[in-house]
Amino acid sequence: MLLSKGFEVEIYTSTPEGDIVGLSDRIVRDLDGFVREPDSRNVEYTTAPFCNYDRLLCALLKPRRQLRQYLKQLGYTLIPGSTLSTGGSDHFERSDPDNPYHTYIEQTYGTKVVTASIHINVGISDHEQLIRACRLVRVEAPLYLALSASSPFLDSKATGYHSTRWSVFPQTPIDVPLFESHNHFIRWTEQQIALGTMQNVRHLWSSVRPNGNNRPYNLNRLELRICDLVTNPITLLAISALLEARLTQLLANQKLDPLVLSDLSPKEMITLTQENERSVAKNSLDAELKHWKDGTPILARDWITELYEEVFQTAKEKGFSCFLSPVKKILREGNLAQQWLKDYEQGLDVRSIMQKAIQTIDHEELDLEHKLCEPLLVA
Repeated sequence: MLLSKGFEVEIYTSTPEGDIVGLSDRIVRDLDGFVREPDSRNVEYTTAPFCNYDRLLCALLKPRRQLRQYLKQLGYTLIPGSTLSTGGSDHFERSDPDNPYHTYIEQTYGTKVVTASIHINVGISDHEQLIRACRLVRVEAPLYLALSASSPFLDSKATGYHSTRWSVFPQTPIDVPLFESHNHFIRWTEQQIALGTMQNVRHLWSSVRPNGNNRPYNLNRLELRICDLVTNPITLLAISALLEARLTQLLANQKLDPLVLSDLSPKEMITLTQENERSVAKNSLDAELKHWKDGTPILARDWITELYEEVFQTAKEKGFSCFLSPVKKILREGNLAQQWLKDYEQGLDVRSIMQKAIQTIDHEELDLEHKLCEPLLVA
């Protein structure tokens, strides 16, 4: 039995020329299944949880094709990337001026939170297994960012980062420990809300968190929040397959728990992981990291290669190794940020690169729709 998986997809709306524009109020009014972010320039949709990868692929595509067709009638489109690549970071465009939580976000963080990303949710119902899974994914989260980095530009300039989004995103609260148990997570959350470092139970913005309908008490899924927006569905499923295979390993072997396997203390692991996140935000697959087991230096791409080899048999036994295999292509050809930066270094300006990217994701969606999901999308 495979684990259930679902996605929260945040994506910018823009003109075909690459100017990012605020349309979420109209989208939410006219289309079912979409919700507003605090800034109107991006919009979010959520897929239902599926175990089957084929169904998950169509669940990703169907709302996006619907959204794209709606936008096309208005003369707009969708633009990839996780930051305001072509401009606009100097101001906030509120989607819901009357929402007090949105007011707090705008006044506290400004446009640092006006980013687009993918949140990958994996179902784990046992609370202690879920907390254990969050510990492992927390210390390995930089690897998933390295695969997904897609925000090297801001305001039509290269920033020097592969994930500008994660370099500026306000991780909140500042000090999030490796939770030792479900009770530890409950006590810590209640304390943060009492202190005001969290405004509510949703205000935990770290690379990974336990999630559920009544958090922190009733939990049913791990939410990986570190990934930049991955617009290619095959690439996203590959990253998700790597995550699922790793979690499946852990559920079968609790000795993979960092609290058991690492030579480092929990505090040392958090410090090391934070350094790894900063390194990956800067250089993604080429980042120099330190392994959580003992602090040994290792390149991000080498660590991912090792992890891939380690989990491939698990994925094969569970029947989803074909969805995992595109990870090798990312390692070989580079993530989206690296591909865009290569074009930039060869003389293309940011707007030209993003215009090309707009066309690419449209063609990718259309190709997959015709090959795989046409009956679903027509229904």
